[in-house]
Amino acid sequence: MANTAFQPREHFSSSTCYSLLPFRFDRRDNGDRLLVNEVGEFSIVAADDFDRFVAKTLDPAQPIYSELKAKHFLADDSSSALFDTLAAKYRTKKSFLDGFTKLHIFVTTLRCNQSCPYCQVTRQDEGAGAFDMTEEMMHRSVDLMLAGPAPSVTMEFQGGESLLNFDIVMEGVRYSKERNAAIGKHIDYVICTNLSRLEDQHLDFFKEHKVNVSTSLDGPAYLHDKNRPMDRGGSHATVTRNILRAQEALGREAVSCLMTTSKESLKYPREIVDEYIRLNLGSIFVRDLNPYGYAVKARAAVGYSSAEFITFYKAVLAHIVEINRGGHTFPEAFTTMVLRKVLTPWPIGFVDMQSPAGAGLSVVLYNYDGDVYASDESRMLAEMGKSTFRLGSVLENSYTDIFFGETMQMIASAACNEALAGCSDCAYQSYCGADPVRNYSTQGDIFGHRPTSGYCAKNKGVIKHVFDQLLNADPDLERIFWAWISREDVNRMRLTEPAWLSR
Repeated sequence: MANTAFQPREHFSSSTCYSLLPFRFDRRDNGDRLLVNEVGEFSIVAADDFDRFVAKTLDPAQPIYSELKAKHFLADDSSSALFDTLAAKYRTKKSFLDGFTKLHIFVTTLRCNQSCPYCQVTRQDEGAGAFDMTEEMMHRSVDLMLAGPAPSVTMEFQGGESLLNFDIVMEGVRYSKERNAAIGKHIDYVICTNLSRLEDQHLDFFKEHKVNVSTSLDGPAYLHDKNRPMDRGGSHATVTRNILRAQEALGREAVSCLMTTSKESLKYPREIVDEYIRLNLGSIFVRDLNPYGYAVKARAAVGYSSAEFITFYKAVLAHIVEINRGGHTFPEAFTTMVLRKVLTPWPIGFVDMQSPAGAGLSVVLYNYDGDVYASDESRMLAEMGKSTFRLGSVLENSYTDIFFGETMQMIASAACNEALAGCSDCAYQSYCGADPVRNYSTQGDIFGHRPTSGYCAKNKGVIKHVFDQLLNADPDLERIFWAWISREDVNRMRLTEPAWLSR
């Protein structure tokens, strides 16, 4: 009678011979290795197993072998089907490139009625008359936006204070809809405003045309008024009153707020979050200072080190986690984007954390005077006398000239962190981005120097902390993180025991 017993697992292993697939690693404090590959898959490997893995002596019978194979860290004779999966994941991670430039920023005016010490725009006085976008500039800029291949675009109005030139905002929406009737793109509209001049006519227009509102709120009155003073005193009372008005008129989801961290902000991590909760805002984005405009001149007064920012960020995140554990859904936006990069195959659509970099490829800015820049930060540099990232003019150049000219080719040469020294071998490369504009602003060249880069120090500090939280998370924190990624209520994500189990 034939022997029908199953053969041991080793009998079916093809070989102990395998190849290493591209990956980078970091040593964790406990000696384990964090491995990350090209598509952001990660694995925690004990030091001994790691040594065997890279020496190609890892036993196929070990569970870690199967994990590393499934996550595309090694390949053996039976891995051919996994390469198709790996390719699909890579295409998905880079799918933000589909359609080319999607975010189009229109600077309606440089005039502003606030005098924020960290202003990165180099604003002009409210009464200055030569810094408003004209109707011709708006029309030509919209024509360029609609000439691109993206089926869906965002039209974002900025300033200065955009409401000081509201007629051109209305004309931009009207003209874009008229021109788009024959083209058929999907257009989202966003206006960035300090809300100090908000009137009912503005809200009526926003509601009619589904224009989302983005404003700035730095925290409680004593902090916000110091960070964002108005010519006639504090601005906190006005902006909070108008946030509530806008929420009531447009819906809570149509109103978002950004905070900018100043040196003074570092003292109040809990208070800033509590102010957002008080106003029933859906999330907070802990944003550091940008090295442009007045923020550079006032660095001694408002600036801080990357280490100080990371300490502040950790305190904010800890308080936010406490709030979510209590049943109130309130994500931190930057953390959520990192988690999405780590735990899902999907891109995040945030131009500051992309490779290739967002400048020109994902975002473009049309200045009030018709000049076209690769990003908002590129325009800020130009206001400081450095027009390095000016792509052209809506009055003089074609779409091809602007988006495929020498300046865009120069940006593209430093746009991929996969090919930048200090990034190419960093374990966190897959979750980070490239920023040639910031490199040029802070370090004098588009490629940058990672050991002295504030951009690198901040991003790496945040990503490493998110990993620490994730790898040490209890089930409750895992639930909270997945709720943030899924844009779900933390209470609906709560795992409860089915009734039949308790019987």
